[in-house]
Amino acid sequence: MIRNILILTLNDLAIAIKNKSIYLIIFIPFFVFVTLKLIDSPSIDEIPVKIGFIQNENYAPEIMLTVKAAGQIIKVTWVQDLQEGVQLLKEKKIDGVLLRNTNKRDSLKLLVLKKESFHTIVIVEKFLALQKAAEGYRDAWISDIEELYDGGIQRQALPTWILMLVLLIGFIILPAQVAEEKEKRLILALLQTPIREVEWLIAKVLTGMLLTLVAILLLHILSGFGVVHVPSYMAFIAVGGFCFSAFGVFLGFLCRNQASARTLGVVFYLPHLLPSALSDFSQQLSAIAPLLPSYQFYGPVKTILLEEGTIANLSFEWGYLLLVGALAFYLSSILLKKRWLMK
Repeated sequence: MIRNILILTLNDLAIAIKNKSIYLIIFIPFFVFVTLKLIDSPSIDEIPVKIGFIQNENYAPEIMLTVKAAGQIIKVTWVQDLQEGVQLLKEKKIDGVLLRNTNKRDSLKLLVLKKESFHTIVIVEKFLALQKAAEGYRDAWISDIEELYDGGIQRQALPTWILMLVLLIGFIILPAQVAEEKEKRLILALLQTPIREVEWLIAKVLTGMLLTLVAILLLHILSGFGVVHVPSYMAFIAVGGFCFSAFGVFLGFLCRNQASARTLGVVFYLPHLLPSALSDFSQQLSAIAPLLPSYQFYGPVKTILLEEGTIANLSFEWGYLLLVGALAFYLSSILLKKRWLMK
């Protein structure tokens, strides 16, 4: 019995190697390790923070003298008014804006994108260290923290859940479906009918787009969160669904069976999800994430949902997603004509 169990176990391992599923055992821990290295910093003291100060604001003299003496630890950017500071904060050119706290004398109010972000922790730690060095243990200079994104943690997490749904359909569901139709020769059978290749491709991409739309609508209904600019939001959902659905069809054509399609889908899924979703917590990831199509979808969705933005200011991201989707659709049409891939 032990011999049979051993033979069956080795057979399962051989199948996993053949289907490339076992590669995930190496890929996932390695990718998580690299991502954590990009998120975590060896020392907060080594990270400079960029703070916006309003020119006409009446800051406490001792605070300004200490900030000036800090040198490169705190990089000061002077802005004309709060509106300019908020714009720089949204563009991530600064990490926070300091305002005079009118409710408490000689104290400051910190305006940040998110209270729970890595940059907020660094700013508070730096100012506490400077205060202790200058005045010892007294009331903290930063007595209040206000975040630009309101609506609670549930609403702030909504863009991340939407990104997960879109990538799940594009990189996990569609590639496996396409690979299954290849493996069972269903595509070849359909192409023997009057159905043309481009019609099959369009139908597959539309399927992915419809699944994306239904999943996101269901998420909004269950969560109870509305959208202010519905046309802009629907436009990005549509172009994002097109981009990642076409990408998923392309990945499906690269695989010969469902197992390898799921493996390849996970290999693409994690690198598109984590850097974009965690870009607010790491300077390194915020520099890498814009190179990914997922971030060009995640950023505008977050802007529309949390900042009430519109598509008028997001034309680059919309065009980027449309271009990537068109390229993936074209490559899929080429692979569809390669009949040896169906064998």
